[in-house]
Amino acid sequence: MSQIEIRLPKMGESVTEATITNWLKNIGDKVQIDEPLVEVATDKVDNELPSEVEGVLTKILFKENEVAQVGDIIALISTDGSIIEETKENTIQVTNEKYKVEVSKEEPQIEQKAHQNKDGNNIPRTGPSGRFYSPLVRSIAHKEGILISELESISGSGKSSRVTKKDILKYIENRNNLNNPNQIIENSTNSTTELSTKIKNPKIIIGSNDEIIEMDRMRKIIADHMVMSKSVSPHVTSYVEADMTKIVNWRDKIKNDFIKREGEKITFTPIIIEAIVKAIKDFPMINVSVSENKIIKRNNINIGMATALPSGNLIVPVIKNADRLNLTGLTKSVNELANNARNNCLKPEDIEGGTYTVTNVGTFGNVMGTPIINQPQVAILALGAIRKVPSVIETIEGDFIGIRQKMFLSHSYDHRVIDGALGGKFVKRVAEYLESFDENREF
Repeated sequence: MSQIEIRLPKMGESVTEATITNWLKNIGDKVQIDEPLVEVATDKVDNELPSEVEGVLTKILFKENEVAQVGDIIALISTDGSIIEETKENTIQVTNEKYKVEVSKEEPQIEQKAHQNKDGNNIPRTGPSGRFYSPLVRSIAHKEGILISELESISGSGKSSRVTKKDILKYIENRNNLNNPNQIIENSTNSTTELSTKIKNPKIIIGSNDEIIEMDRMRKIIADHMVMSKSVSPHVTSYVEADMTKIVNWRDKIKNDFIKREGEKITFTPIIIEAIVKAIKDFPMINVSVSENKIIKRNNINIGMATALPSGNLIVPVIKNADRLNLTGLTKSVNELANNARNNCLKPEDIEGGTYTVTNVGTFGNVMGTPIINQPQVAILALGAIRKVPSVIETIEGDFIGIRQKMFLSHSYDHRVIDGALGGKFVKRVAEYLESFDENREF
């Protein structure tokens, strides 16, 4: 009998593990090649993994909600249609003996111990806050005698504020030097300080008619990311109202021809992104990140666009090198990423590398909003609903009241590195580009 081992594939540069969320096939089911076999979730996106071979699913080695590392054997498929009779425990033991864990040359002893003792200590994969801890971090914590309560207090620099190897080693170094007065003085004069106390959640009294709903995995990640962003960045929001009349008229005029020629609908989003990209070129210090006391100026302009999912959660796919795309290219990128997000078809690289984010609160009928910065970026722009409003129109013959299509732009930015002048000038420049749009433009 020929048994094929199905392993968890690599799904992005920084993705090392995934949670098994749903098996699409049961033991004994026939599986076609490239047919979806299992749904997995990383800290970035949810994916369906297709079968690499045709056959019968004989063994499932990871249950739903269990975490598998990249390279782990997650299932066995028989290519001749027969099913083995061994117990699941024996199968896991035999197959895992065949699998040799790849150990990094940089950290062989720690990494190997982390894989061998995944659950060998008392530190759980997920802490009380919902934050995930990798096997390597838990192994180091166990070795250093760091309890979960202490681990929860460490500020994480990884995705969704996860604690990385660098974070925990830096914490251990500082902890070991607490008795050194010079070290304490040096830390106290650092302009970038960490929260010294952990904020406690308020006590909630649950009534007899209340319903308790457990957060799903993505909602926990979003919650952690938002709390981290507000803790890291002092948020300031500036508002500008833009006259969108020319753009509304132009889109109404060309939208049918655009669909016929390109097979795509053109929305306001790519037009606004085009204006944002122009403004970023005028004010490049908006396109930065902060690392301790250093400002990292991004040369690429990668625009993230917040997209609501059918589940009610939010994800931010990224248009890479948006400054290199014309309006048609931006339209196709916006539509493709939005459709892939709603159909759960995004790849990990589709949501990585953003340098500036735009979110459209007008989709829900909101006039304006105060968006939270998508770390490690330093600014985000919220688009309000486009509304017909009475407006003063200035002409050489005199002023009069007319109906115009107006939209509020809400620009939130990190006051550590962006002052009101820069933050306000930037959003004003975006509005100026929108208002000067050429109504006779060809697409």
